[in-house]
Amino acid sequence: MIRCEAAALTLLADQLDGAFDLAVQHILTTSGRVIVSGMGKAGHVGRKIAATLSATGSPAFFIHPSEAAHGDLGMLKNNDTVLALSNSGSTPEVLLVVRHMLAAGVPVIAITGNGASPLAKIADVALVLPAVAEACPEGIAPTTSSTMKLALGDALAIATMRARGFSRAELARLHPGGSIGWRTQPVARLIRHDFPLPLATCGTSLHDVILKMTEAGKGVAGIVDDAGLLLGVITDGDLRRGFASILSSSADQVMTRNPKTVTTNTTIGDAAALMAEARINVVFVTDPKVEGRPVGVIHLHDLAMIG
Repeated sequence: MIRCEAAALTLLADQLDGAFDLAVQHILTTSGRVIVSGMGKAGHVGRKIAATLSATGSPAFFIHPSEAAHGDLGMLKNNDTVLALSNSGSTPEVLLVVRHMLAAGVPVIAITGNGASPLAKIADVALVLPAVAEACPEGIAPTTSSTMKLALGDALAIATMRARGFSRAELARLHPGGSIGWRTQPVARLIRHDFPLPLATCGTSLHDVILKMTEAGKGVAGIVDDAGLLLGVITDGDLRRGFASILSSSADQVMTRNPKTVTTNTTIGDAAALMAEARINVVFVTDPKVEGRPVGVIHLHDLAMIG
């Protein structure tokens, strides 16, 4: 099943032509919404395509073609664009919506498996799927065709997003919930201001540094200069490795200089990536306006999404 559908997707990718570019241009120049419509499995796929378009900067919604025939056509406006899905290209309910919108001068993009169908002929742009059999052993249940429609819808959404220059920040604004929203939050949200910041100066004894580390509970202490700017860090690992000489050492003799840091504006996702790449469990957060001034400290455990 999966190999059959994967082969169909390869054929689909290989046959994309100027019609795809034209469809992207129609979506880009739509001042209203992209109205997606389809019956049966095509309708289910259409709902997902509408959701992906909306999430990537192209406002869209799904309209059920049967409901459209009973008054929901009033939801459509002249500045919209229709994306109609029908594998046969002859679905009566879909054709009704398409003809209504064409009469109103609204552009119609069709995704169909039949280039000679009524839908393909009347649409402004017809994206025709490769002629491949369904993966269903009886060749009936929409399987391969549904997968191709879904992939083509994703391709339209992402190509349009790139053409718009839709940024990471804009994506984050549309995804405030769940793990996506959490990863795009600034690390400033993780700073615990009710805990003391474990900071010491270069001449501080290791005895006092350990007390500060224990009090803060993050397994790290930051070593700052007279201006309060971060020079280095001492971690639990540094203490273990230097245990033999620890009682006679000062902070600057044990610390790791030029440590990895993030600012309060760094996203949680980027902070997690930095810590994973550097193989560290804790990192100081600095003031973006004053380079090197520590304002907080976060542990790898702090990055786990909270409810």
